[in-house]
Amino acid sequence: MNIYAGNLPWGLSEEDLREAFEAFGEVVSVKIIKDKFTGRSRGFGFVEMPNQEEGESAISALNGKDLKGREIVVNQARPRRDDQGGGGGGGF
Repeated sequence: MNIYAGNLPWGLSEEDLREAFEAFGEVVSVKIIKDKFTGRSRGFGFVEMPNQEEGESAISALNGKDLKGREIVVNQARPRRDDQGGGGGGGF
């Protein structure tokens, strides 16, 4: 199960995020999304848990909870849609 974690504290490490989710079961991967130019956290990331029940338990327990001073948003990740963002045209 792929889980979205948002409103993350800027200084939160992937290890910190992993520890928060490991309290509910096995964590396969953790990725905090970073700005490609500055390397700074963009304030959200993804956690993958192989067990659906454990993932749902983590979502219900962690959504809205305080993590290092910020109330995080946790829900099931939705696949990216093709019509989202990116690009834009320019004139000549």
